[in-house]
Amino acid sequence: MNVPHSNPLVSTIREHCRVCYTCVRECPAKAIRINEGQAQVLPERCIGCGNCVRVCSQHAKRVQGGIEPTEALLAGERPVAAIVAPSFPAEFTDITTGRLVGQLRAMGFARVCEVAFGADLVARAYRDLLANSGPDARFIATSCPAIVGYVERYHPELIGALAPIVSPMVATARALRQLHGPALRVVFIGPCIAKKGEQIDPETPGPGEVDAVLTFVELREMILTRRLHLQAVEETDFDEPHGGAGALFSISRGLLQAANIQEDLLAGDVVTAAGRQGFVEALKEFADNTLDARLLEVLCCDGCIMGAGVSNAAPLFKRRSRVSQYVRERLARLDPARWQQSMDQMSGLDLSRRYIDNDQRIPVPFEEEVRQIMARMGKRGPEDELNCGACGYDTCYDHAVAIFKGLAEIEMCLPHTIEHLRKAIQELAVSNDQLASTQAALMHSEKLASMGQLAAGIAHEVNNPLGVVLMYAHLLLEEAGQQGHLRDDLSMIAEQADRCKKIVAGLLHFARQNKVVLQATDLADLARRALRTLQAPDDVEVRVEADPGDLTAEVDRDQIVQVLTNLATNAFAAMPDGGMLTLSVEGSDSQVRLRVRDTGVGIVPENLAKIFEPFFTTKQIGKGTGLGLAVTYGIVKMHRGDITVESNADPSAGPTGTSFTVVLPRTSPKEPERLLGASEESAG
Repeated sequence: MNVPHSNPLVSTIREHCRVCYTCVRECPAKAIRINEGQAQVLPERCIGCGNCVRVCSQHAKRVQGGIEPTEALLAGERPVAAIVAPSFPAEFTDITTGRLVGQLRAMGFARVCEVAFGADLVARAYRDLLANSGPDARFIATSCPAIVGYVERYHPELIGALAPIVSPMVATARALRQLHGPALRVVFIGPCIAKKGEQIDPETPGPGEVDAVLTFVELREMILTRRLHLQAVEETDFDEPHGGAGALFSISRGLLQAANIQEDLLAGDVVTAAGRQGFVEALKEFADNTLDARLLEVLCCDGCIMGAGVSNAAPLFKRRSRVSQYVRERLARLDPARWQQSMDQMSGLDLSRRYIDNDQRIPVPFEEEVRQIMARMGKRGPEDELNCGACGYDTCYDHAVAIFKGLAEIEMCLPHTIEHLRKAIQELAVSNDQLASTQAALMHSEKLASMGQLAAGIAHEVNNPLGVVLMYAHLLLEEAGQQGHLRDDLSMIAEQADRCKKIVAGLLHFARQNKVVLQATDLADLARRALRTLQAPDDVEVRVEADPGDLTAEVDRDQIVQVLTNLATNAFAAMPDGGMLTLSVEGSDSQVRLRVRDTGVGIVPENLAKIFEPFFTTKQIGKGTGLGLAVTYGIVKMHRGDITVESNADPSAGPTGTSFTVVLPRTSPKEPERLLGASEESAG
């Protein structure tokens, strides 16, 4: 069955496809590939079984239309015969056979005949074929065009075993033309999409033998369009020649019964198989010579009654029952002599046909190529091969082979996609955290910049009158001499004015836009020297821990000393009852990390978000200005680094204490960021 690609039997309606892979799973020929997230039917590989049409819940499969050519035939001048497949009782359960025939005549068909008679002719041909062949001859029944198409494409080595006998459809068409002349046009009506491919096949059995093919679904559409009410049509019988037991062809094993061929389970000469998996396995075993049978009768569906062109939703055995009941009634009314006369009249009818090699097999890849593809899907060992079938293939290995052949995509693997999605969600969560952290840092920087501008304005305005207060306070202090009470008051004024001067100086330093002076510096040595300059409390132990190896980074030494001084001073203040301060220096390829840890009282959670804000302090009035950590933050950011804090103030949750971590790049940009400068104020 070589169907022209320009007019495929089945195609996908892209806007309806939801890429559920159901059609891929149900396609026995694997003629559907996923391309750019859409299921695409490959016409050259399609056998027309219609499984994809039947299982698609989104109605995303479009079948080659037969209504338009049928309407054109009926509108022509030549007589048109409708030949109805034996499976029609399984479809038309809502009307009688006579009414159905009457509707067809009302549509304009000159003759309405049963394909069952052609099936009788085919059954006789099979009986004769087996009787006249040697005991070693092996045949595959060819009544199902989907089976023929499958063998031609995927088992071309079995073409010689295909029975050289036409299908009942073609046999009926040939018989009617012998009876009524070659001018007769023939329209087949049945349950099968593959019949459309058989009808337009330019190779075999010969174009023009059947002029159009309608599915039962399409016939119902035509009846509805023409508004053919049952009461308006005359109830009539099929035209001769009438069929006999050939009406059983639509049921699995029907050919055997019609041909009076016994399926002897002991002898094993005849074997039947049906359904998507059954026929594939049967043909495979037949090709491997593990199936020792003279005749293999295979149907792509579970009988033609389950074809994709049937609209009736009744289950399998109910459909079988309907067909069996009709055949019993038909045979009870059949005139055996008249039937035999018709059969004898067609004794010389040519029922032969030929087949073509249409090999669509794709070479199997090397094992290493398959394993590489499986590794890309995360299948690196047997334990990873779930063989869940969600992709449409029975095993992960089959899926990998299909990917190699260009018939599938890695994304079809559901476990792989879920794992990929899980990692993507994790990466997105990390990115979101980083974005939130960056956003918070940006907001903090903007807040510091705004406060710096405000601080600069205030400092400049306060500095001048403060200088006057300081000058006169010290002058009055000198004039007061040793007058006790007056001197004490003046000393208090001078002391607090000096303190105000330091605060103003701190504000100016905080607001000033400084540049860092970068020098290659051993941060471990810098940390040791910075701590030696501090006067640690007697009950506080100070320890420096440094990784071996290179701990050099380009920094502004004085400003990093200021950072360490501020952090260490805060740590001392947090350990009023003594403890341990640990300053560790660690290095990586691109960064150096300074960590200052104390065993003090810790910082309560509600204060953690505010510790880098200017003027925020938990110290008593007069003990700190709250600028130390703000300046520290500015220095670190000017070095393109980062500073974080971890703290625990709840003894019930573990050891209390605080840890500040400063991360500095080993090599800073040539133009370091201009941020807030360092203050001489050592503690916040």
